Amino acid sequence: MAEIKNTAKTFKLNTGDSIPAIGLGTWQSRPGEVEKAVEAALRAGYRHIDTAFAYGNEKEVGEGIRASGVPREEIFLTTKLDNPWHKRSAEALDLSLANLGTSYVDLYLMHWPSSTDPSDLKKHYPDWDFVDTWREMQKLVGTGKVKNIGVSNFGIKNLERLLNDPSCKIVPAVNQIELHPSNPSPKLVAYCASKGIHASGYSPLGSSDSPLYRNETIASIAKAKNRSVQQVLLLWGIKKGWSVLPKSVNPDRVKANFDLDGWDLTDEEMAKIDAIPDRFKVCGDGWLPVKVFFGDDE
Repeated sequence: MAEIKNTAKTFKLNTGDSIPAIGLGTWQSRPGEVEKAVEAALRAGYRHIDTAFAYGNEKEVGEGIRASGVPREEIFLTTKLDNPWHKRSAEALDLSLANLGTSYVDLYLMHWPSSTDPSDLKKHYPDWDFVDTWREMQKLVGTGKVKNIGVSNFGIKNLERLLNDPSCKIVPAVNQIELHPSNPSPKLVAYCASKGIHASGYSPLGSSDSPLYRNETIASIAKAKNRSVQQVLLLWGIKKGWSVLPKSVNPDRVKANFDLDGWDLTDEEMAKIDAIPDRFKVCGDGWLPVKVFFGDDE
């Protein structure tokens, strides 16, 4: 029997491009650590790096890519449009490209469905929202600067509004959302699939000091497989059909998170993880000037 190559798995996007099943997330990674983490990830075999203008680390991500020696064309690179830049998406993209030191990104996401007024981050533009932002982002396709566009932190309610607007000519290729056993969002994932939108999971481990690390169900499966809880969580996500974006700046953990080949989870083990009743969300919307999560995605 051929060896199971989970790390080589990709998911086909609605544009025809493919997104790697596992990538390195860089949210909450401190300055001075990101470059080495990106370099370590690419040397370990990762081919997807996820960042955002809001993370403040695009320059370090670019430096890590160059330090790795991996050709740019072999890397799927994602960055995101920050909320206060919604009226200036073309300018924001150029700034991100300059930070990253590359001529294009493989995926450009609207980070949040919140068109925040840059003069007052507690306010939302009265005359502009995410539908207007998407109308402008669509113009970036075909410029050679972005291969795919998508959204992030969009629930069903906002996706419905976007997709049903006459100005929406391009269906988002990806919706990057928080996905782990305690925030599986089955209705949202199914909705995205029905519209041809790939779900990509951030915080797939439940973030730092995750309660999932102490979950008895996951721990027992990990012990039986002689694997880490983190590895089990990542493979669970991939087998659910979404790409996963674990974040770490520790080179050893970066490599361990990629050690997903040669083993698998059974249908029974998947079902046990699916049945975990605990619920928590790492990233809420209380800091935004508008509500974006409506509790309708479970």
